Amino acid sequence: MTDSELRDWLILIRTPGFGGRKLREGLAIRGGAPALLDWLRRHPESVDRDARAWLEAPNEADLARDMAWLQGADQQLLLCTDEDFPPQLEALSDAPAALFVKGDASLLLRPQIGIVGARRARAPGLAIARRFAGELAANGLLVTSGLADGVDGVAHTGALDAGEPTIAVIGTGPDLVYPSKHHALARRIAAHGAIVSEFAPGTPSRAMNFPMRNRIIAGLSLGVLVIEAGLKSGSLITARYAGEQGREVFALPGSIHNPLAEGCHSLIADGARLVQRSDEILAVLGPAALELGAELQARLDGKGQASVGQKRPRGPFDWREDEEYRRLLDAMGYDPVLLDALVGSTALSPGALSSMLLMLELEGEVAALPGNRYQRVVR
Repeated sequence: MTDSELRDWLILIRTPGFGGRKLREGLAIRGGAPALLDWLRRHPESVDRDARAWLEAPNEADLARDMAWLQGADQQLLLCTDEDFPPQLEALSDAPAALFVKGDASLLLRPQIGIVGARRARAPGLAIARRFAGELAANGLLVTSGLADGVDGVAHTGALDAGEPTIAVIGTGPDLVYPSKHHALARRIAAHGAIVSEFAPGTPSRAMNFPMRNRIIAGLSLGVLVIEAGLKSGSLITARYAGEQGREVFALPGSIHNPLAEGCHSLIADGARLVQRSDEILAVLGPAALELGAELQARLDGKGQASVGQKRPRGPFDWREDEEYRRLLDAMGYDPVLLDALVGSTALSPGALSSMLLMLELEGEVAALPGNRYQRVVR
């Protein structure tokens, strides 16, 4: 990509009110960032006043900051048009159009478990989060969280202490760290994992940013584990996003006298899986994660990229010979079908189905449609 094309992308990413959904739709219609930007400037009536003012005279200092950040070591802008943009995010109705990544961007293709919870979690909850993260990471699930204080921070630390990478999805620009106490942790994550943001460099922490960050955590993950959360916790937003995308939601029960257990109990009452040990999560996500990991790893290796160290099942896996894949395709027919309907017709879990559909989408056998629907591709 030329510097001119990159500049066009950065202008579009920073356009007020022009989020991931509008940007993706515009790119699909106009055929690329330069063409879209040219069309918007020739049709100023198509955007609001703030966007129009920005497009007419972009802040050159902001664009220079973006370009300077992208010159840093292991720092890049991952575009939705790139082959290695994480396909898991396509399940989001408002998927981001681009991600700023510091660290190893190929890790975003790994099978992931989101671990979230209270910022003011108690010592027992923090210890459990650290232990679960280490055990899940050591068994092949990459831990993804939000770098927040409390459960998020110790989840990242638990994975790193187990000798495994971790992904932090943040609610600020990629050049900032919030909370500031996590500067050392952020450096460690960038060196041994990846820090991810859809916000341009210099973007400060704002309350509205964190639900947007939460949807990406859920979108990247095969499932989300909630450890200690109050009834108004942001962790419940992450869990809701996960459920809406057909991903597994796990919740750790606690004492009825602990207000930070109320959110987890509410999730369990609404159908989340009650778990007490990490092997219960592995039993649900493990087989699908290994299959997804092997497929995505082969995709990376086929492009000549370095191995990301994914633990693979022994022997080659061919979905064409797998009974569950044949059952899934038979259940789909050739009309659009909701994920929930497939859960009922195949008796497979939402998490397993999401992984299988992702593999079939990568193989060109299935197309993901808006509204969490899927359709077989007619050849």
